Amino acid sequence: MVTSPHPLASAAGLEVLADGGNAIEAAIAMAAVLCVVCPHFTGLGGDGFWLIAQPGAPVRGISGVGQAAAALPPLSGPVPLRGGASALTTAAAVDSWARAFDISARNWQGRQRWASLLSRAIEHAQEGFAVSASQRFWHEMRAAEAQHWHGFDAAFPVGPSHQHQRQPGLAHTLSRLAAHGPREFYEGEVAHRLAAGLQAAGSPLTLDDMRGTRAREVTPLAVPYRGGTLLSLPPPTQGFATLEAMGILGEQDFSGIAEGSAEHFHRMVEAIKLAFVDRDRFLADPDFTEVPVQRLLDAAYIQQQAARAQAGARAMPWPQRFRHGDTVFFAAADASGRGAGVLQSIYYDWGSGVVAGDTGVLWHNRGAAFHHDANHPNGLRGGKRPFHTLNPVAFMRDGRPELLLGTQGADGQPQTLVALLTRLIDFGLDPAQALARPRFLLGRTFSDSRDSLKLEQDVGPEVMASLTARGHEVAPIAAHSPLAGLPGVIRFEADGSLAGAHDPRGDGVALGL
Repeated sequence: MVTSPHPLASAAGLEVLADGGNAIEAAIAMAAVLCVVCPHFTGLGGDGFWLIAQPGAPVRGISGVGQAAAALPPLSGPVPLRGGASALTTAAAVDSWARAFDISARNWQGRQRWASLLSRAIEHAQEGFAVSASQRFWHEMRAAEAQHWHGFDAAFPVGPSHQHQRQPGLAHTLSRLAAHGPREFYEGEVAHRLAAGLQAAGSPLTLDDMRGTRAREVTPLAVPYRGGTLLSLPPPTQGFATLEAMGILGEQDFSGIAEGSAEHFHRMVEAIKLAFVDRDRFLADPDFTEVPVQRLLDAAYIQQQAARAQAGARAMPWPQRFRHGDTVFFAAADASGRGAGVLQSIYYDWGSGVVAGDTGVLWHNRGAAFHHDANHPNGLRGGKRPFHTLNPVAFMRDGRPELLLGTQGADGQPQTLVALLTRLIDFGLDPAQALARPRFLLGRTFSDSRDSLKLEQDVGPEVMASLTARGHEVAPIAAHSPLAGLPGVIRFEADGSLAGAHDPRGDGVALGL
């Protein structure tokens, strides 16, 4: 089974599985296609994170985070959000594919050729694809400011006559990667052209910065939950915030409450608040500063946090800053009960807006997540990895994977994940049911500057009234709103069958053999 936010990507992954490929190989094929057909949310010029699970073995993680340029220009204020000055971290998504491909070959008897896994992506970039409703929405949303983005208009024309998108520059880049391997992106002809194109746009990144980019294999963080184990990735990404929130909820008895009730939402929101306070206080690159994740996920501390969450029926105050971000989640499961769950991102929709020369590669703006004060834990420094929001989740029970899931949405990711996980584990909903149910989003968005609790309207007036009475500043948003994230789920059933779905708020689809 595969699930992704675009039908062409899901089809590419399913094709690999049908050809005898494993879950990692299917995920690489989907990753490449998504870089073509979802250019507003992901691309070769971004980062990527993997959770790789199999029965009877520890879950493996890959953290593909690009580092800041070694030589940075003086900064007198916040990091710019768009343009060359925001393109100040390298992109590790492609090297994360290389790490995953190596695990497949060494440990999963992978037999698919590297070049074949990129073939569908190259085909779609060369021949073109129908522009999705999501891409058109975000293109029109940014049309005015995009006029000032370096190389953007030529690469991504918009208008009634542009229903079909071709990306010849990107096709050539992908073809070079297929022929010469993933390090071509960092050390070969492509790397030289990327560095030249970025510098022409005002980026501080150099060829040496590209050469120094490496994804890392990491040990996932874990917390117990309802007889199983939840896992996500360590800093510099926010996986511990999702796990801390779920640990808090795991200390609470859900047997007496109804799914989707005001009490269900209240408990989730309060757990998120406590986890986000810790996240914003500590999360940074652990190579540069201590991030006390083991203490924050320790059972005694989780119990203290759970007691705080249950201390009263009133909502706790919420003064935190909201982070934007757009991402794609996709996952694959194979006939051997193995799975790979992956998140890729270029941070904001359309990233930095910078297309690097003639490569067709749109660069991310993840560097904008740095704090401008170098003394801050997440302060900008040369060679440092930025605060990251991407955190795929796996749920293991009795030594085998049970759930793989993740979502788009930056600060919304842990919020969407706690809603899904409680529905899937505590309330027993199937993936399609869990994804379709109403969700919440705490904090500011691009369309609402208030620190309100946004609730999809299909929660119902009684739930909204009850939460308002508890002190939440409730703001209704449309049912199945894009603000509520675009998650996907694969569930491994005890009998060996699979269940999967992608969010009905988008164009994604799950496909199975």
